[in-house]
Amino acid sequence: MARKLLITGAAGTIGKVLYEGLQAEGKYEITAADVKRDEEAGIVEMDIHDAARLDELTHGVDTVLHFAWIKDEGDFLGKVLSGNVSGAYKLYEAAVKNGVKRIVFASSNHATGFYKVGESIDVEDPYRPDSFYGLSKCYIELLGRLYADQGKISSMNIRIGNFPGDDRPHSERAAHIWISERDMIRLTVCCIEARPEISYLNLYGTSANTDNYYDIGYLEEQIGYKPQDNAAELLEQAKKIGFRVKQDETTFQGGQKE
Repeated sequence: MARKLLITGAAGTIGKVLYEGLQAEGKYEITAADVKRDEEAGIVEMDIHDAARLDELTHGVDTVLHFAWIKDEGDFLGKVLSGNVSGAYKLYEAAVKNGVKRIVFASSNHATGFYKVGESIDVEDPYRPDSFYGLSKCYIELLGRLYADQGKISSMNIRIGNFPGDDRPHSERAAHIWISERDMIRLTVCCIEARPEISYLNLYGTSANTDNYYDIGYLEEQIGYKPQDNAAELLEQAKKIGFRVKQDETTFQGGQKE
């Protein structure tokens, strides 16, 4: 029987790639949802604050891929907390009510973006958000931790690196945290298929970049993730054909300067 998935934010930059990529896998029954309906793309309408709609969409679902997001640094209380943190709480409540086994959440490298360039970190290091955006990602990772520790649902948080939408790194900084489309799809599949005993997991989502900020080697043994692409190799190829690579190395890993 096909595993049933719900993708939120399916019309977004990453959500769209995942929706198409997971469809191509041919082994999932997928409901794709976003704030606006798109009949041509097969996307249904979903309001993250509509409890009845969330109840309907999570019914019978095995795994939720929560990639819906509002990014608005200028309105933390009005949009970020309300749309993102409160919305995630409502989604978790609906998922638990309907027996969803796992939520895979699109977290971000900005949850730890205030570590300095050159510092080697892993997922056990403390949070150091570099923005309200990163802070809200931390909140939801901890929300997932609470539900997992209560034994209600498995929670996996992918701290996504650089995913620009055209499947190539654009700068020197991006080369440290970039993830290709096929690696993003593969990593998500690994999270979906990860053994049920994994009740909670934070992980960094990058390709096999030469100078990764993060150690991801352990993920092959833990969940079977073996990335195929390397940003440094792609940047080198781009330079050979005259592509001007942006020099944007910064003080902090999230991109901030002193």
